Amino acid sequence: MAIERTALLTGATGNWGRATLHEFRSHPEIRVRAFAQPTARDRAVLEGFADMPNLEVAWGDLTRYVDVAKAIDGVDVILHVGAVVSPIADEKPKLAHRVNIGSMQNIIRAVKALPDPAAVGVIGIGSVAETGDRQAPVHWGRVGDPIRVSQFDEYGQTKVVAEKLLLESGLPKWAWLRQTGIFHPGMLEIRDPIMTHSPFAGVMEWVSAEDSARLLARASSSTVPDEFWRGVYNIGGGDGWRLTNWELQLAIGGAMGVRDVRTWYDRNWFATKNFHGQWYTDSDRLQELIPFREDTFDAALGRALVTLPESVRSAGKVPSWIVKHLVMKPLTRKPRGTMHAIRAAAHDEIRAHFGSLDEWNSIGDWSTFEVPLPSRVPTLLDHGYDEDLPSTAWDVEVYRGVADFRGGSLLTESATVGDIATPLVWRCALGHVFAASPRLVLNAGHWCPDCTRDSATYELQAERNPFLAQLYQGEAAARV
Repeated sequence: MAIERTALLTGATGNWGRATLHEFRSHPEIRVRAFAQPTARDRAVLEGFADMPNLEVAWGDLTRYVDVAKAIDGVDVILHVGAVVSPIADEKPKLAHRVNIGSMQNIIRAVKALPDPAAVGVIGIGSVAETGDRQAPVHWGRVGDPIRVSQFDEYGQTKVVAEKLLLESGLPKWAWLRQTGIFHPGMLEIRDPIMTHSPFAGVMEWVSAEDSARLLARASSSTVPDEFWRGVYNIGGGDGWRLTNWELQLAIGGAMGVRDVRTWYDRNWFATKNFHGQWYTDSDRLQELIPFREDTFDAALGRALVTLPESVRSAGKVPSWIVKHLVMKPLTRKPRGTMHAIRAAAHDEIRAHFGSLDEWNSIGDWSTFEVPLPSRVPTLLDHGYDEDLPSTAWDVEVYRGVADFRGGSLLTESATVGDIATPLVWRCALGHVFAASPRLVLNAGHWCPDCTRDSATYELQAERNPFLAQLYQGEAAARV
């Protein structure tokens, strides 16, 4: 079959990237150009695709503009998956900012320098981490909800900035996809203190690496509807993938033959807040535009298990005290682990993960544990304007109301009706002045960038920001 289009895939050697390369084998009409660093690891990964006729490789570094500009030459769509993700982003925040933000700046600059920027579609990848911890009763979410990154989550902060860069870039053809948790074999072997950050009562609408790969490959087609472009979307697997973190623990443990996962760790080793995850009310929208869901959680779990070493697959046969005291307990005591924070009296971390030392002490043991049962009835947060009003009718009065609902004000005195792309000038409740387009604020949920970076004070900010306060006021904050 003749090549019809060329797609540039960054992050091609990561978990999602490798799955996407496999998927492109089924799309011989699309040439995929894998962007990778000339390291031994990346070369070894791509050698596994040496027999792929529609694959070519662009060696380079995303933080080098000349490499990016060379890589995008002649492409029809850019799939920008490459990033420094957690937990590495937590260990090396400067690297995460340099790569995750710098790469987006380079891509935007390179596309703008093309003779016809409109000929190239740029698909940027964001994260569920941009909206932070969303537990019951506000565990349902959608694009436009408050941007609220959990404390110490540098990856989430970098994605907020990268999202703003793309949405405000002026490029004619772009889309931003906020990826949820990707279920892939590697996550079953994670042995990092970040495991202790996940509250049992938290939720996540997962998606498989294979479905995510199908999405990117199909988004590279010339048949993608025009409506897809200039939109922000949540990627989610749908109803069958909506799990609590406790349900995920039980499913993985059960698949490995563990009779009772509670014997592996103490209840108070796991944070009660400050992670990320939500069930989406709007993830079906992306499925309607680009159908990609073909997987089930059970099938993905089964595939993951067969790739694991026998020692991991049969973990249930190992005496639980060995796992608890020789594996899990030391993990919790490593830097960034919750018990490391307790032992070191790291009050900022304790406050973030538990609320306070007293609240940690009151968690109790497994005898008082109640299985989390968040409502399956979708709820919507108020975005502060009449959402039945089309964006073509948005005017300065709408924007003033939006600013007021966020405890701030609109400083721009007039605005062209229906122009949602031109930045306006706003002031937040704390007096910070910033520029942002109506699309960024109303559609994507952004507000003051200074306040967003100050994640330790979100609850204090909420006292003057009704939009943000909805996440702290319980059931009264949500409307069915």
